[in-house]
Amino acid sequence: MTLSYDEAGEGPPVVLLHSSVCDRRMWDAQFRSLAAAGHRVVRCDFRGYGATPVADRPYADAGDVLGLMDALGVERAALVGSSFGGRVALLAAAAAPERVSALALLCAAPLPGQEQSAELAAFDAREDALFETRDLAGAAALNVATWLGPDADEAARGAVYEMQLHAFEVQTAAEEAVETEGAPHVLSGGRVTGLPDFSAFASPCLAVSGAHDLPDFRRAAARVPALLPNARHLELPWAGHLPSLERPGETGALLTGFLAGAALPAAVNAA
Repeated sequence: MTLSYDEAGEGPPVVLLHSSVCDRRMWDAQFRSLAAAGHRVVRCDFRGYGATPVADRPYADAGDVLGLMDALGVERAALVGSSFGGRVALLAAAAAPERVSALALLCAAPLPGQEQSAELAAFDAREDALFETRDLAGAAALNVATWLGPDADEAARGAVYEMQLHAFEVQTAAEEAVETEGAPHVLSGGRVTGLPDFSAFASPCLAVSGAHDLPDFRRAAARVPALLPNARHLELPWAGHLPSLERPGETGALLTGFLAGAALPAAVNAA
């Protein structure tokens, strides 16, 4: 199965991997700006998000990404991942380091071995309670309130609500089909049970965190330089969890500069 995707531009390939709060539409601004900057840009929807249906057999999201690259004839690409997409990018880099020319991780989801914060546990409990009552609209609104930082405008908030609600509706329908019809849907790309081996990955990595994000994701970004030999951690003082939607132009410029090897902005704190 090939993931639903869009492609634009010519030049060094870049693959954009979305957050589990969104789908590939979260990259609208960066999709255009990276293509204009001279990249071949691909953005895709993971299974159960956007235009990609849920799976009917076991799979791995990182394997799907590498399979999409194969289908498009992309031998090597920079991977840019937001939140869950950042973790997928890391897993792809560990599985096939020769296929990944660079990693840009925007508030990537934690890898195994990091204790969950009280704040994230409380969010999970509130979301689970809304799922129990099938209040998908309420769950989508909770995600908007939790994951977007103070600079997000109403258009960004509306877009995240729409993308998250669509994913919840698709995934809930699949869960109900499994329960009532025994449908052969697989609703997860598999659990990551151990810390991946990154010893063979030497390409540049930029691990971004947001000062307004939950502590789990800030700690996860700060942890990356200890795991990857050529990684830098940068914290954006204005950002929440989804900087590509909060300040689209500034995030696009950061990504373009990183992929071009430019110096990082002075407004970003390096660690």
